[in-house]
Amino acid sequence: MSTKAPSAPRCAVLVGPYLSGKTTLLEAILKSIGATTRKGTIKDGNTVGDSSPEARARTMSTEPNVATAEYLGDSWTFVDCPGSIELAQDAYNALMVADAAVVVCEPDPIKTVALSPVLRFLDERGIPHMVFINKVDTAGAGVRATVEALQSISERPMVLRELPIRDSDAITGFVDLVSERAFRFNPNKTSEMIPLPEAVKDDEELARTEMLESLADFDDDLMDKLLEDIIPPVEDVYQSLTKDLKADKVVPVFFGSAENGHGITRLLKVLRHEAPGPAETAARLGIDTEGDKALVFKSLHASQTGKLGLARVLSGAVADGTSFDGARISGLYTMMGAKQTKVAKAETGDVVGLGRMDDVATGVLLGGSDDIDWPATLVPLYSMAVHAEDRADEVKLSGALQKLAEEDASLTYGHNEDTGQFLLHGQGEVHLNITIDRLRNRYKLGLIGERPQVPYRETVRKPVDKRSRHKKQSGGHGEFGDVHLEIKPLPRGSGFAFGDSISGGVVPKNYIPAVEKGVVECLKRGPLGFPVVDIAVNLIDGQHHAVDSSDMAFQKAAQLCMREAMPNAGPVLLEPIMMVTVSVPNEFTSKVQRLVSGRRGQILGFDAKAGWKNWDEVQARMPASEMHDLVIELRSMTLGVGSYRTEFDHLQELSGKLADDVVAIHKAEE
Repeated sequence: MSTKAPSAPRCAVLVGPYLSGKTTLLEAILKSIGATTRKGTIKDGNTVGDSSPEARARTMSTEPNVATAEYLGDSWTFVDCPGSIELAQDAYNALMVADAAVVVCEPDPIKTVALSPVLRFLDERGIPHMVFINKVDTAGAGVRATVEALQSISERPMVLRELPIRDSDAITGFVDLVSERAFRFNPNKTSEMIPLPEAVKDDEELARTEMLESLADFDDDLMDKLLEDIIPPVEDVYQSLTKDLKADKVVPVFFGSAENGHGITRLLKVLRHEAPGPAETAARLGIDTEGDKALVFKSLHASQTGKLGLARVLSGAVADGTSFDGARISGLYTMMGAKQTKVAKAETGDVVGLGRMDDVATGVLLGGSDDIDWPATLVPLYSMAVHAEDRADEVKLSGALQKLAEEDASLTYGHNEDTGQFLLHGQGEVHLNITIDRLRNRYKLGLIGERPQVPYRETVRKPVDKRSRHKKQSGGHGEFGDVHLEIKPLPRGSGFAFGDSISGGVVPKNYIPAVEKGVVECLKRGPLGFPVVDIAVNLIDGQHHAVDSSDMAFQKAAQLCMREAMPNAGPVLLEPIMMVTVSVPNEFTSKVQRLVSGRRGQILGFDAKAGWKNWDEVQARMPASEMHDLVIELRSMTLGVGSYRTEFDHLQELSGKLADDVVAIHKAEE
């Protein structure tokens, strides 16, 4: 490749599934460019990123790790994103400011399905990206099969840029399909150039032709050369690759081993020579590059700097003390994992931390009014009922959760009106457990979590009428109220209706609202222990006393009447039924149907998922009681990518042993 003049600071975001090796790749990159003196390991807990207690405890990334360093005179920021699907919000947000994404995966075709969501996001947003197949030093690594599997889920053509050189079953090097030069891997060193092995010449020629044909689909001149059997100059091929990557028309594929340093220099050179810069990124986002502008892609709350906004400068420059719409930057920092270095100014392309950004939210473009199409907040898929170990910490808890929700929009919380419980909502059990650990580690708040209650209801099956009298004499004015109530079931979803058929003033009109109030109060807890719905109550008769009757007396009479009548009206439990749409790769559709049926669900049908290659959506109705850990089992059977959306559909009668168990458990809890 030709030498290259220094460019504006650029940003590469590393994404990929959990255990694909992104953090190890970041360590290898930083060691390779001299930003660190030794490569940290996850096992030893000494990596640049993953420094938080939550990450260390789980040996996994729990938030984006940002590292800025210089490579051959250029400033580069690498952002290593969490691989867990439950922490995808951070990855999507970080990708918004990327010049290019490096999609990291393992050399296993079966596991490539885990990349479906992120590849879909990249394709949809037009974000230039390349694939790095990691861990090719493992036995049985299948590069070509992995590329074919990736192509089945990518809208963009996968272009293999290297051909593996094998010794027995092990990949020991590669052939650069552009320059047609061969290299042997050297552990943690630059690969050594070697003569092109005879054993791979035929495969190399075929693979190079496939690469050129993919490029020719977007280059008429190159297509003409191929049709005329003219070998295009190497420089023309590089230019075509660069142009197509910047335009997100192709996805170059490389491979190596982050743990052993294989393929790292090669990856860095491609990023340096072919990846776009901040000007192209601003254009992709629709940002006018007039004036000073910075896009905030992550918020952090730190004890020393207050709320820190991680931002990419996409136009002009930003200095410490600069104000944007009343928000004044107090401290400007470059990042190397947890280490922050204060700087006076940041230029176009730089990624920096902006101090004291208390009123600035993630996704805000500082200095501009451009309409950024920011990633939608992920819909909650898992909930947990929580309360503070020390009840005195309840007020403190609300403030701490507000800060965590500012850092991660996919975390929500609040009281459930139906059950009265305080709920955390997130993307899964791991997501919420990380949240609970952060509350303990950062804010010294201990939480107790439990399964949320299901908002069961009850109703009646048959009409009944009952007359009851409340009479109390205690000297002076007494209490007297007499009511005759008629109770009838209503169609499902009707709610509650109250009326009266009083004639002759047996119950004065001014007391009728008190009767209704007493009825409503009693409906909060029916004979089975749950709120009563779909019921009509009619006041048909009664008596009053000129002196002793009062609102309170008639309210108590109504409550007494309801308590006596309801057990005779055929009370029945109602469980909420949800409409569920499950999204999975179509190879898992049959498994999902069995999963739904096994949870008392009713399959309504399935169809191809619009805009997603080889994905289906399964529609079903499922009891809410069966959905608490649905996402855990769903992800377990779909390599982590299955998801769903849901909404309340209707209430349905539940009887027999299931209903008896629900009632018994509820009474025991009370």
